[in-house]
Amino acid sequence: MPLSEVRHKLATVYLCLGSNLGDRDKSLAQALALLCQQAKLEKVSSVYETEPVGYEEQPLFLNLVCQITTSLSPEELLRLAKAIEVRMGRVPSFPDAPRPIDIDILFYDNKSIKTQDLTIPHPRLAERAFVLVPLAEIAPGLVHPELRKTVVQLADEVKGRSGVRKLRDGALGGLNVSTICGRTL
Repeated sequence: MPLSEVRHKLATVYLCLGSNLGDRDKSLAQALALLCQQAKLEKVSSVYETEPVGYEEQPLFLNLVCQITTSLSPEELLRLAKAIEVRMGRVPSFPDAPRPIDIDILFYDNKSIKTQDLTIPHPRLAERAFVLVPLAEIAPGLVHPELRKTVVQLADEVKGRSGVRKLRDGALGGLNVSTICGRTL
């Protein structure tokens, strides 16, 4: 579907945030706070410590998944995510490199979008336990529009679940997510 056909109505979007450099808790909290300036945070998963994928000679990640509603188009949301990453110190490097923050768009409503810069649903979502485990926590019945399976089904089938360890519920380094965005979820 061309991006021009995606209206600027409120969309339900799922994002994965990850950090493995610096103060990982603080980075996740800061990224959520910056996202809250442009979107409404609806749900946030627990925080999970996860093994790196691809390039394995790096620190462990902290990951979480969140649900937002936004009037931003998919392309605008991608620009926002990349701007937050740069603002927080991410520099271009090799694939799967360590990073202070990574923000991936997993789903945008039930749309399938393929452009030069953006593929939604995220193309490697079904292969990533570090995404599916927290996503199943907040959206178990969400159906992948191309694979026609629920998130729970995908999470049950994915390899690498043992490398995903739940650290804590809904709090980042003692900061309540509701405090970060200034409202109760």
